[in-house]
Amino acid sequence: MKHCSTPQQRRAWIVQLLASSGCHGLVSQLSREHHVSRQTLYRWKQKAEQALHEVFESDSKSADVREQVEREVLTLLVEAHASYRQIQSCLHKLLGISLSLGSICRMVQHAGKRARVWLQQQQSPSVRALALDEQFSSKRGEAYLNVVDVHSGQVWASLPPAAVEGESWMIVLWDLQAQGVRYDTTVSDGGHAIHEALKQMGSLDTHQRDVWHVFQQAAKVQGRVETLVQHEEERLRTITAYQQRTAGGQKVSGRPPKTSREEQDTMVKHLLYLWEAVAYLFGELHRLLEVIVMDSTSSSGLMSVQHRQQELETLVSLLQEMQPHVPSGLQQDVAAMARVVELAFPSLLRFAHRLEESHQQAVQTVGGAAVQLIAWAWQRRSILGPERDLLVQGLAPALRKTARMLFERWTHAVRASSVVENWHSIVRPHLAVHRTLSAEMLALLAVWHNHHIAPRGLHEGRSPVQRTQDNGGQVEWLATLGYLPVAV
Repeated sequence: MKHCSTPQQRRAWIVQLLASSGCHGLVSQLSREHHVSRQTLYRWKQKAEQALHEVFESDSKSADVREQVEREVLTLLVEAHASYRQIQSCLHKLLGISLSLGSICRMVQHAGKRARVWLQQQQSPSVRALALDEQFSSKRGEAYLNVVDVHSGQVWASLPPAAVEGESWMIVLWDLQAQGVRYDTTVSDGGHAIHEALKQMGSLDTHQRDVWHVFQQAAKVQGRVETLVQHEEERLRTITAYQQRTAGGQKVSGRPPKTSREEQDTMVKHLLYLWEAVAYLFGELHRLLEVIVMDSTSSSGLMSVQHRQQELETLVSLLQEMQPHVPSGLQQDVAAMARVVELAFPSLLRFAHRLEESHQQAVQTVGGAAVQLIAWAWQRRSILGPERDLLVQGLAPALRKTARMLFERWTHAVRASSVVENWHSIVRPHLAVHRTLSAEMLALLAVWHNHHIAPRGLHEGRSPVQRTQDNGGQVEWLATLGYLPVAV
């Protein structure tokens, strides 16, 4: 039987009971005043307590579910390269969760802000080497500016499109210094804006030019020469077949060749000579830019920086002398290659300058013959044993300390900016999906990459953050951003 009281009255009585649950005689007093049985009052109080419990328990469960959905959204976004609409579709089809595009966008923006804060709080535990590069955007004259640790692969900065100017790079490097990222070496592909920034900051003397971009340019020129040789050899075979059929009185089809077999044979021989010369010069370019170059005439058994510079200057001179003897279609390529090496080689050998002191120190400690033996072993480490400790154990005890020091220097010699190209390959699929990436999205990708454990290879089982710090346990990237880890 329902009591003849309004909901407002009953709510007031129950609030009074809940607020003064320890007060003796309150239930009896309310029963007499409002003509309600004590059993009814106890029943209403119990229902109210249960309702309150369900409300707060529901809020807690709702928060857990919401955070789990956010984890799923971010995982699909980063690891599956999914667009917002694809995320919406996957959640609905696989989990039965319906989310609006606006909700997904807000989740990503919220996580991106956390990621930017984390990225801006990174500090280097030791002096690092930084790889700098630009990844050009769809807007002319603007690019994503990226800074990656050469040895660990940790992304220190990845910024949305900005003007490709020296001032932009100066701001990036100043911000990193203020943030606590210490570095003593930079490496890049020779971009003009990076060069201007380092020049203004007085850091050109510690800047290394990426050798692989020079090698790539050389490979293009050599490939064009090889293509031309193959084309002319094919023409020679065609001309020879034409003359043989003509001499035999057989009917021939097509136009007669413009050159005789003797003239074509002379051209092919000249091109083969040119190809051999180009292959030799570019082979020497590779050899001179190796970490160490053996030289029996040197006291240390290794080629000095000064000798390398002289050899590179000779190589440039030979390329320039070769240019007039190259077919007109290749003259511009050979001249450009000579120009690239000529402009780059002061910075191409920066790594060798940093190794020179270690070489001299090793010669004074164990002698030139021993240093040459250590260098010989290091060059063949893939055969003798890729692990440094195993390679050191194969040497005489008196050489091991020096060998360990030299192996460390040679292994960490900075010659290339390949690591920042690897970062570009991670960003590129997301650019294909989203067309443009915000600072928040770039920060999310950087946090994921910095905590991603390598599944195989040289750094198997370790993330870039672990390789930078050289200690500490692994933390999941979403846990770094404040999301609770998934219970296993």
